[in-house]
Amino acid sequence: MRPRFSTFGSIGGNFSRCIMRARRTFSHGHSDIEHMSTASPKIGFVSLGCPKATVDSEHILTRMRAEGYIITPSYEDADLVVVNTCGFIDSAVAESLEAIGEALQENGKVIVTGCLGAKGDIVQRTHPKVLAITGPHETEAVMDAVHLHLPKLHDPFTDLVPPQGVRLTPEHFAYLKISEGCNHRCTFCIIPALRGDLVSRPVHEVMAEAEKLVESGVKELLVISQDTSAYGVDVKYRTGFWNGRPLKTRMTDLAAALGSLGVWTRLHYVYPYESVDEVIPLMAEGKVLPYLDIPFQHANARILKAMRRPASSENMLKRIQGWREICPDLTIRSTFIVGFPGETEEEFEELLDFIEAAQLDRVGAFKYSPVEGAVANDLGEHIDPEVQEDRLARLMYLQEEISAEKLAKKVGTIMQVIIDDVDEDGSVGRTAADAPEIDGLVYIDDEELEVGEFVMVRITDSDEHDLWGEVVR
Repeated sequence: MRPRFSTFGSIGGNFSRCIMRARRTFSHGHSDIEHMSTASPKIGFVSLGCPKATVDSEHILTRMRAEGYIITPSYEDADLVVVNTCGFIDSAVAESLEAIGEALQENGKVIVTGCLGAKGDIVQRTHPKVLAITGPHETEAVMDAVHLHLPKLHDPFTDLVPPQGVRLTPEHFAYLKISEGCNHRCTFCIIPALRGDLVSRPVHEVMAEAEKLVESGVKELLVISQDTSAYGVDVKYRTGFWNGRPLKTRMTDLAAALGSLGVWTRLHYVYPYESVDEVIPLMAEGKVLPYLDIPFQHANARILKAMRRPASSENMLKRIQGWREICPDLTIRSTFIVGFPGETEEEFEELLDFIEAAQLDRVGAFKYSPVEGAVANDLGEHIDPEVQEDRLARLMYLQEEISAEKLAKKVGTIMQVIIDDVDEDGSVGRTAADAPEIDGLVYIDDEELEVGEFVMVRITDSDEHDLWGEVVR
């Protein structure tokens, strides 16, 4: 599969896209923006980065709406702009700095939050005119800055928000963040420096949020964190209570509870611990989607050790085989890094052999990028960019062949599809094997479907990425 790295809000045109998604949430059971008092202060919001950052944006937007601020998709109409940044790799840093610069140019009053805000004084040095800078998941600090530079007006009508809060995703799916931070110290990653060590959310809070989302019409919950498998490790799997019954703060127990809500539950960012084996039966029983997002990153033992990553390729191949024996419909998505410092051609070939043997369903890959502060920068000779590019192309070509063959086998089958978009050209949806924004799509020549609707589709064609089909009525 081709890598699809997505952001809900981005520079320029995507600014409106980000806010318009939030506006649809406002109109669900409450007065829309257009009907609110024009005297209320207006804020523009740009959201960059991963789904964890998206959830941070949703929390901030929820607070803003709860306090009566209007969220506007226009720089010109905004009294100030908040930019939630990403600071993981160099390209993300560059995009975030560009977004801040654009907001300053178009509006002039900008508050910066997110991971880039935790990377020293890079924002202050590049854009000294910003009003305030905070780090990731710092809703209170962001609101303090907003209050300072744009005091809110009290209005009992505009202070109301829906129970599920303000969301940037469509109404039929939502991200459910179960923890913050990470206890791992992968040498290529600076997330712990930006977001801190693992802090698991109380299980009753997670389930209460999930219930509110389902009650609001959400039909797919995407469980996210930095390390979903480690959920509860920091609190020693403490037992909480949900609806009067005990529930452990643990991935398997949480997955089973979420599966009882009657919606699709999809697990992301799962480390290959032994505990993963316990959720496979839940998938086989249909309680959670048969989908695992496991970032293997590499297959060579020396490279994995240099990365400080768990598992070995031989052990993982056996476990993958075992998982598929229990749950034949299991979809496995993974990501890999090519051109890690010191990676030899033989070690890269071993990675290709692993991908060939594992027959993964979805694969994303990226070239190693020297992130400031990452230990891996000093581990070995950096690979020539042309060599990195060649290895990336070879890996993705191999995976495209694997993906094309796997998807071709679906032609003639009937699959359940959730509809994401409908226009005059037809409908676009996803199967249980496809996470939004990053995986494949199903194209249907039928413009009479509704967004969020589940339909049964007979698959009629495929390529290396996507499927085509017709509704079975």
